[in-house]
Amino acid sequence: MKTIGLIGGMSFASTVEYYRMINCEVQKRLGGNNSAKIILYSMNFQEIKELQFKSEWEKLGEILSGAAIQLEKGGADFLLICTNLMHKVAPQVEKKVSIPLLHIVDATAQKIKSQNIDKVGLLGTVFTMEEEFYTQRLKKHGIEVVIPEQQERQEVSRIIYDELCRGIFLDEARKKYRQAIRQMKENGAQGVVLGCTEIPLLLEKTEIPAFNTTQIHAMAAVEMSFN
Repeated sequence: MKTIGLIGGMSFASTVEYYRMINCEVQKRLGGNNSAKIILYSMNFQEIKELQFKSEWEKLGEILSGAAIQLEKGGADFLLICTNLMHKVAPQVEKKVSIPLLHIVDATAQKIKSQNIDKVGLLGTVFTMEEEFYTQRLKKHGIEVVIPEQQERQEVSRIIYDELCRGIFLDEARKKYRQAIRQMKENGAQGVVLGCTEIPLLLEKTEIPAFNTTQIHAMAAVEMSFN
């Protein structure tokens, strides 16, 4: 079994889910007291968030690259960035290490295509929904992307930063997210990508098939750890 390197803490709420899901799946496969071999480098999300809103992406890339280097030195065989948004700096991170980085969009795209879906809605931070690093990577897999209207995008993103990343899950937020999903469905979305690793903690059921990026990424990591 290979050792998984997790770059987490963005936020801690979803990193907990990564750790839980990966270990539960390994125990399910191997039985007994088996668990995954994991090295975790956990960030202070407040520092990361401040740099995100200053558009300091080069600096963020340096910070995550530093974490990746430490994980590789510690014995990790491959890496996961435990957040959708910070895959914006994935190319910068990949250049700094010799071990593979398991990309969350690639894993999600494979899951989407396995269900014969080629048009999805996308929920996430404004950066994830509006910038090309995420949507273009899905399009390279042959998947068309629909996003909410501008005002709804702002509210979806605000909820992520002000509530979900702090472990706050309110019914009002669920209603707003479901409204955004309904709008995207009307615009042709056959499924919805929960493109922020905290969103699955808020939404359990959706009108159209939901792609839980946290779970998809975690299960792909288990698969890679056995191959």
